[in-house]
Amino acid sequence: MGPKKLSFGSGSSSSGEKRKKSMLSLELKQEIIEKHERGVHYSDLVKQYGRNMSTISTIIKQKAAIEAVKPSKGITIISKRRSPTLEELERLMLIWIKDKEIVGDTITETIICEKASAIYSDLKAASSAGDAGESSADPTTVEFKAS
Repeated sequence: MGPKKLSFGSGSSSSGEKRKKSMLSLELKQEIIEKHERGVHYSDLVKQYGRNMSTISTIIKQKAAIEAVKPSKGITIISKRRSPTLEELERLMLIWIKDKEIVGDTITETIICEKASAIYSDLKAASSAGDAGESSADPTTVEFKAS
């Protein structure tokens, strides 16, 4: 067995300790893209945001996907599994809830679920009307259950 390698540095991290991953919000990713488009260099973005070069370059490479998303509040991950209908439903629900809070109405869980179901059925009807050429009898379609 060979000699153990000595670690030089601050000594604050032990070999068994893992660094905690932190997610970048979609707004922050859009800010990074915007700064890059204005001519800020990769190395300056790395220093400013405290991220690896690979992280910054991946964000820049995913520019089209990041800019195409209309995010709801707090979204950090762009998921391919979430349908655009659910994204739109979530966005409309947030607007509706904020309006109800401004007016001062009481909002219960059942009211929210009923409203979500109504909005979802409206969105589905609008999307199926737009897809008139396609068959809407898809056996893999899962019914929406607000909870």
